[in-house]
Amino acid sequence: MRRKQFYNRITAMGLITTLALTMTACRGAAPADSTTAAETTAAETTTAEATTEAAEEEGAYKAGTYTAAAAGLKGDVTVEVTFTADSIEKVEVTDHQETPGIGTNAVEKIPGLIVDTQSLGVDTVAGATITSEAILAAVADCVTQAGGDAEALKSVSAETNTEKTEESLSADLVILGGGAAGMTACMRAQELGLDVILVEKMPFMGGAISISGGNQVVMGSELQKNAGVTDDTVQSMVDDFMKNGADLNVPELLTLYAENVGATSDWLQAQGVTFDTESGLHQLAEYSHDRELAYTGSGAGAAEAMRQAIAATDATVLLETRATELLTDDSGAVTGVLASSDSVDYTIEAKAVLIATGGYGNNKDLLNEEMRQALYYGPVSSTGDGVVMATAEGIDAATRLMEYGKRYPNGIEVSEGIAKSTIGGNITAWTMSAILVNAEGKRVVNEKASNRTILETELVQEGQMLYLLMDEETFSVWKTKLGGAGISEEDIDSYLELNGSATPVFIHGDTLEEVAGTAGMDPETLKATVETYNGYVQSGKDEEFDRGADYMTMEIGDGPYYLVEQKPRFATTMGGLVVNEQLEVQNTSDQTISGLYAAGEVVGGVMGDDSPSGANNGWAVTSGKLAAEQIAEALGAE
Repeated sequence: MRRKQFYNRITAMGLITTLALTMTACRGAAPADSTTAAETTAAETTTAEATTEAAEEEGAYKAGTYTAAAAGLKGDVTVEVTFTADSIEKVEVTDHQETPGIGTNAVEKIPGLIVDTQSLGVDTVAGATITSEAILAAVADCVTQAGGDAEALKSVSAETNTEKTEESLSADLVILGGGAAGMTACMRAQELGLDVILVEKMPFMGGAISISGGNQVVMGSELQKNAGVTDDTVQSMVDDFMKNGADLNVPELLTLYAENVGATSDWLQAQGVTFDTESGLHQLAEYSHDRELAYTGSGAGAAEAMRQAIAATDATVLLETRATELLTDDSGAVTGVLASSDSVDYTIEAKAVLIATGGYGNNKDLLNEEMRQALYYGPVSSTGDGVVMATAEGIDAATRLMEYGKRYPNGIEVSEGIAKSTIGGNITAWTMSAILVNAEGKRVVNEKASNRTILETELVQEGQMLYLLMDEETFSVWKTKLGGAGISEEDIDSYLELNGSATPVFIHGDTLEEVAGTAGMDPETLKATVETYNGYVQSGKDEEFDRGADYMTMEIGDGPYYLVEQKPRFATTMGGLVVNEQLEVQNTSDQTISGLYAAGEVVGGVMGDDSPSGANNGWAVTSGKLAAEQIAEALGAE
């Protein structure tokens, strides 16, 4: 077996976010006796110009250690920076709550880059942009405290002149993509004795599951049975998915999924991926049976467990390495892949190639006009690389349902075209007193209906938007449940200060009349809506929309009141490559492309035009495991 190798190199991708960072209070002081050459010069000169020239020649900083913080994805990122008179000597992140395996990549890499290059112009770490920029912003504050010119340091070149080398590798299986499907395939293929190379363009493995809500379909598993559901069936799951997907699902693939997701769920636990069995199965309108569980630690927890499982194997993992082209022989069979990092161009020969590169939601060239208009909240890495490589001339893979994506009705627009999800808070808010209203102040849908039903209702409203209406008691709980989606309470406070004057719209007021007026609603209509809903709570029956009595236990109470925008958002794409039941990719002539397999979101047709809750994570791990098994069987692995 190949000795385990991890190639961890800093990416040059540097995908820059438009999200603004909120600076928090900073403190720090130089030692009382730390008079620098620049200060001495300043005392002896009479002009600012002379001071600047002397500082450039003799010292840029007041030597000492300074502390500052800036808002990261999940809270403040605190740094401690030590300066000599003329250099940044040390940068250390002393406190943070960023996601393990994602944000922590920036925590590990950015400080060293700043010191090595003496620059604040370093590239952000792909996939951890917000954390990267939080570190850079906090360090910039420390530079200012130390008397340095932070703006000038942002212009200092941080480029490194790395000469590229060429390297040839070989394996039984090369997996393209390190999301849930790719990681699961890697674990299972190693278990079956295959020699594996996994290629991932990001600085970490994790993909979409890392930032997902962390729910998974577990139909047919011991987990489901232990939770008390023993009468669920493959046919029931297929029927539910077909209904949710407008009957556009590929029946053979959907049945394959339903037949194997239970065993996959139980197998995952043996790999270290655990489920939140204490909270139990979720009750969802999309399903005729309760069949969804959350991972322990949400999607980030599941991804971390998979990373640890792979680290214990002999798999070779090439991080920050982008696959660029599939290799073929004279017969058209796929025989490997070309890939490239900042420092190495790889030629990788393999007996089989598995494409597990995820979706294409972050590639507008592959989206139709309708999907381009929806807010995007998915991974920056979902650029459709697998689809592009497989459909290239000479490979000619077929695709299906490329026009569809999974849209949710509960996004807030945190920057132009970019969303974050409030679903974590909404789930709790529906157990309290929250309702949805339109721009007129009227309820128009059962808040506990399926996401598809709520979305369809939302899309026909003015501005394709609804508002979440909450009283003070519900709002105070709701706002604490959004951290996992990267919405901090500090973010919410800043949105509330804008009071509806910019996106995301967070309106507040002491009375219903006040919030209605700010939102441009008729106050009497909103008041009547609240009075009617409270009457339904008292009677235990929603006469208009049939919201379940279990979710109508609290009347909308005293103010202040809050209106929060709810807009369509999407991350997951429904289309992708055509595969057969062995997960072999098919070409445009409906022939199998020898040696080429696909798993996860890159496969088109399983969900139809929409995916129910927990379905995408379930398909990713199930198809990843099945693909590894099919490849092992085809290669005659023991």
